[in-house]
Amino acid sequence: MEDVLQVYQLPYDPNYPQVCMDETNKQLIGEVQAPVACAPGRPALIDHEYVRNGVAQIFLEVEPLAGKRHVAAFEHRTRKDWAWWIKGMLDERYPNAIRVRLVLDNLNTHGLAALYETFEPQEARRLAERLEFHYTPKHGSWLNMAEIELSALTGQCLDRRIPDLETLRSYLVAWENDRNNRQSKIDWRFSTADARIKLKRLYPKI
Repeated sequence: MEDVLQVYQLPYDPNYPQVCMDETNKQLIGEVQAPVACAPGRPALIDHEYVRNGVAQIFLEVEPLAGKRHVAAFEHRTRKDWAWWIKGMLDERYPNAIRVRLVLDNLNTHGLAALYETFEPQEARRLAERLEFHYTPKHGSWLNMAEIELSALTGQCLDRRIPDLETLRSYLVAWENDRNNRQSKIDWRFSTADARIKLKRLYPKI
């Protein structure tokens, strides 16, 4: 916990950006009957019947100090999917960073082994050398600021029936562009000093 909180206290540095990432999923649900559009004095009508079209996996990263985020949907959430996400982050979204300080949870797909299972050793090592992992503790996922963004994403974009992966991806692009244009930053105020007082019960008694 204190390791993650210490990262959050560091000043903005484009050479060492602080990036938080997390994942969620979305049930794809199609309509049996076409919805009836709203009209003056009448809300839209949506039939209670629906059809399940599978589950999409959503990856999200956010740079809290820059107000920048990226989100995308995939069919699966394997080690290779995560490895390709990391490669895109390093080579496309942060190509000039010396090292990315990455905050993430302890999911079994999140680790250097995923890079070596996906890429040739020299490529995996190149990517690994540009990563600095900071894992949230077990039962401490609330320390990951990406959860704040996932909450916003759920309330603003995912709170509706979405029939297929293509439609979901178009919604995610629109949401990402809107959030990035607003440069919505996260003002994190919970510090190590706060943790030692408010979460004193979690510390060993010496």
